[in-house]
Amino acid sequence: MLGFRKKQEAAAVSVQTRPGQALPLPLGAGERELYRALRENVPVIDAAVCKLRRLIGEFTVTCRDGRAQEELERFLDGVQVNAAGTGIHEFLGIYLEELITYGTAVGEMVTAGGELQALYNAGLGNLDLESDGALGIKVSVLEAGGRRPCPYPELLLVSALNPAAGSPWGTSLLRGLPFVSSVLLRIYHTLGVNWERLGDVRFAVTCSADGVSNAAERARQMAGEWKRVMTSKSPRDFVAVGDVSIKAIGADSQMLESQVPVRQMLEQIVAKLGLPPFLLGLSWSSTERMSSQQADVLTSELEAYRRVLTPVARKICRTWLALKGYEPECGICWEEITMQDEVDHANARLAAARAAKLEFELEQAREGAGKGADI
Repeated sequence: MLGFRKKQEAAAVSVQTRPGQALPLPLGAGERELYRALRENVPVIDAAVCKLRRLIGEFTVTCRDGRAQEELERFLDGVQVNAAGTGIHEFLGIYLEELITYGTAVGEMVTAGGELQALYNAGLGNLDLESDGALGIKVSVLEAGGRRPCPYPELLLVSALNPAAGSPWGTSLLRGLPFVSSVLLRIYHTLGVNWERLGDVRFAVTCSADGVSNAAERARQMAGEWKRVMTSKSPRDFVAVGDVSIKAIGADSQMLESQVPVRQMLEQIVAKLGLPPFLLGLSWSSTERMSSQQADVLTSELEAYRRVLTPVARKICRTWLALKGYEPECGICWEEITMQDEVDHANARLAAARAAKLEFELEQAREGAGKGADI
């Protein structure tokens, strides 16, 4: 432990994962840019990622030493995160967003004077991850001169979501959505174009020119009068001589039905994101029982994300405790996920208590009957 602390004290104050100037194209940059564009262009996807971040909840730390636990809690609440954030929950929230969006998240514990001073969320755009051959991950910063390995890997926090076999990179939750999202955006774009064409009505004014020598001059006059009528702020009449017909352009064509194809695309997106539709403002659940089952599924999804974040939070706490000279062992206790009404929880506990009471009474009755038979 003393050797570990001595190595920590030798660490630089600056962030080691900060990029240099000219950067080469990192591995998977195009795919990550695609996922970022998906969040910007499809509001349902961005809303789902933000809701997952808020629904993950908070945790408390438990230590054997009460004084160490009190100081650790104070540190976790006030630790600086990046340039303008505060608190470990802010750090884990950004960490989880990166993990969901890109499949991989990298963070760093910044030390100064032999103490843990700040937490930093590193962007994946200038980092390269590779296996070090010993079940570890080697993180390098991409710069103009090539790769610069991070000199203090023990200060780094790396997580991968559902990584492929033998790969340090994780799998984004948004994988498989680009095609479905492109179809959805194409439908929305077509709806906008159709409404622009049919909503802002255009007219076709046709005048019969049979037996008229100056047809071109009459057409210019009618066009000028029609323009003045249409641009006038007050109601005006259009008067013409001859056989004149006025029709709305596109009035005979019908707009394609969009509700069914849009819902089909949204169903695919929601199924991939793992959130119940009602949390995204989509009223698809026909029964209350269905919503309850969807909430239970979401609870299991959040528990899976917590299992990924727990080692990150534990490593931060252990590092702080070790640098402070305390016993590094600690526990992470997440708050209970309550997606149901408290009344439902109370009724469930009441039903469980009644069942336990009946089982106890039946057991007592069997024991009494057995004793009577022996007598």
